[in-house]
Amino acid sequence: MTVKVDGEKKAHAFNWKKLVIIGAVVIVALIIIFNCFVVVDAGHTGVVVTMGSVNEGVLQEGIHAKLPFIQNVIKIDNRIQKLEVNTEAFSKDLQSVDTVLAINYRVDTAKSYSIYKNIGADYESVLVTPAVNEVLKAITSQYTAEQSVTNRTLISDGLVKGLNEKLNDLGLYVTDVNIIDFDFSDAFITAIEEKQIAQQQLLKAETEKQTAITNAQAAAEAAKIKAAGDAEANKKLNESLTDKVIENKKIEKWNGQLPKVSGSGGTIIDIGGIDDTDSKAQ
Repeated sequence: MTVKVDGEKKAHAFNWKKLVIIGAVVIVALIIIFNCFVVVDAGHTGVVVTMGSVNEGVLQEGIHAKLPFIQNVIKIDNRIQKLEVNTEAFSKDLQSVDTVLAINYRVDTAKSYSIYKNIGADYESVLVTPAVNEVLKAITSQYTAEQSVTNRTLISDGLVKGLNEKLNDLGLYVTDVNIIDFDFSDAFITAIEEKQIAQQQLLKAETEKQTAITNAQAAAEAAKIKAAGDAEANKKLNESLTDKVIENKKIEKWNGQLPKVSGSGGTIIDIGGIDDTDSKAQ
């Protein structure tokens, strides 16, 4: 009985060891199999690194085979990426301009391997951000601080052009630059506000002046038109006053009484007195 029990224990222990070994082999085999393949996500390219050496060319989207434990695949994002940069520059009139920029850029798929080989995965901080600072300083130095505010579009276009000139050969393409904010010193902002107030007051005074001139011109034109109308009316009235019309007007206005005085040769005779004497004599 003792020999039989010991044999069963040894057989049971052997079976467990066998299962553990088989399980370990399966796990190792799965690890090896999984390391034989890599999946490159949509919008990415894969840079193959073989024992520390970067292979030329890239893997496109999809599943690819590779040498397990010998090759490694670095995934580079080739979609549009957004970078926000806070930087300080000086304007043409030596005003300090704090600028916040939003830059949209992408990595050229064909040059993903060269970017990783020559620069590494941190190409944004190594290449893009310094280029933004350099180009912005060159552009803002061409405008005064006030012009920078009114020429945002020109500055944005200049940034896109300047950044592409510096980065395209390296495989980076800037698609858009948005100026989120311009911030100036308190003294400059106060000066701008005072200038705007002065311009508004000058515009108001000029408007009031033009209004007064317009009103005076309108009044003079109205008086001129009225005078011309009166002159035309008097002319027509004079033309209409014939001798017959004048006599008719005299008759219409006569009250039936004869004139009481008459004069001739410098002598004035009171006809009314004579009429009264004749009446008394009768």
